[in-house]
Amino acid sequence: MSNAKRETGMKYVFAACAAASILCVFLICWFLFSTALPAIAKIGPVNFLFSSDWAPSENRFGILSMVAGTLYMSAGALILGVPLGVLCAVFLAYYCPKKLYEPFRFAISLLAGIPSIVYGFFGLTVLVPLIQKWTGSASGKGILCASVLLAMMILPTIVSLSESALKKVDPAVYDGSRALGASHDHTVFFVCLPAAASGILSAIVLGIGRAVGETMAVIMVAGNAAVLPDSLLSPVRTLTTGIVLEMSYASGLHREALIAMGAVLFVLILGINLCFMSLKKKECRS
Repeated sequence: MSNAKRETGMKYVFAACAAASILCVFLICWFLFSTALPAIAKIGPVNFLFSSDWAPSENRFGILSMVAGTLYMSAGALILGVPLGVLCAVFLAYYCPKKLYEPFRFAISLLAGIPSIVYGFFGLTVLVPLIQKWTGSASGKGILCASVLLAMMILPTIVSLSESALKKVDPAVYDGSRALGASHDHTVFFVCLPAAASGILSAIVLGIGRAVGETMAVIMVAGNAAVLPDSLLSPVRTLTTGIVLEMSYASGLHREALIAMGAVLFVLILGINLCFMSLKKKECRS
């Protein structure tokens, strides 16, 4: 077989793989929204989206408290995890001694490979008692504990991708700044870091996806109360944990409402990604 025929055949293979990926996304969207939209229409969009009254046995399906819980915990994880992850990436890229680099990289890779349930056990046996001791909370479970745990879980993603983005910055950028008289610290934080902003934003987007979609660890430390939180120590329930806890026995409109929650989660993550993509485009243009 000639090289031209092989190249043509591989083009069709690659096109088929791309088409299969698009088909998977389409089928997921079709499954979600074909069930979710009729369920939301039955419940009422206002009652479904803007009420926190969740009582399936009485046909009341308000998910506002779970949406708020998801957003609060994800925001807390980002506030704690993004600065720590980016600074860790800066250290690995520009400050870490060669002898320490491999142990640090191994530890970060190990964090990425730990199962969610193990993180949950760690949160339940270590973080929850610490928060009980330091804050005087009755249970220790709530937004604060879940945010700290999620911040630990998104660290490997943010560190790895941010470090890769920093290492891809043209060395001439660093050398040019140093040649103009800037110090090493000033060059790293005010020249190289902004130059890698696009890659760092991509890392943050993936971190958000991990934080918003996490289920097992959150179930163990969040408290799972479907109420609007009023403090960092309030127990909350997220969209993912709500689906997991009730899908096994749900039926009828209750099951359809849970699928609609999945659709809301899908739209929520899509909206967050679109916001960061727009920021990324503005950064690239500037």
